[in-house]
Amino acid sequence: MNIPNSISLARLLSVPLIVYLIMNASYGWAFALFLLAGASDAIDGYIAKVLDQTSTLGVYLDPLADKALIVSVYVTLGLRGQIDDFVVILVVFRDVLIVGGLLLLLVLRKHWEVKPVLLSKVNTGVQIFLAGAVLAQSGLSVAIADIVDVASYAVVLTTVGSGGWYLAVWARQMTNTEFRQ
Repeated sequence: MNIPNSISLARLLSVPLIVYLIMNASYGWAFALFLLAGASDAIDGYIAKVLDQTSTLGVYLDPLADKALIVSVYVTLGLRGQIDDFVVILVVFRDVLIVGGLLLLLVLRKHWEVKPVLLSKVNTGVQIFLAGAVLAQSGLSVAIADIVDVASYAVVLTTVGSGGWYLAVWARQMTNTEFRQ
């Protein structure tokens, strides 16, 4: 267990507390912890590269922590009426699609390296921004409804685009056509 993996594990373990805080309308505390979790995502990747501490565990643990955080926060904010249901459904569906597609490729013994493309990284960033903005709006009583609306549209666009890209990759994999990421 190296430093980046420990940071990813801490992010994963923070998810139940963030969900608990949101469910109890402690949005300010949820915002603070969510910011720390979001920052830890950048920090663990930076440390892994700088200290050459990339590992097989990290390749899977980091995206697992990211998906658990995003999906859990979106579902919880959706249940609390803080994020539109359509946005929540898209975000969750995309992540289920990705995980399901990887499992399907595994079952069919098709090889595919887990390397997110730029659009996926932008999508994750926009999703984190929207969740953070919603938590800030509720927890810090800042008036940023217009920013939340624009971020919601950006999440929809990047989620659909990124999900479509993954579908194209899997379609090529299923037909054994070479596809470069």
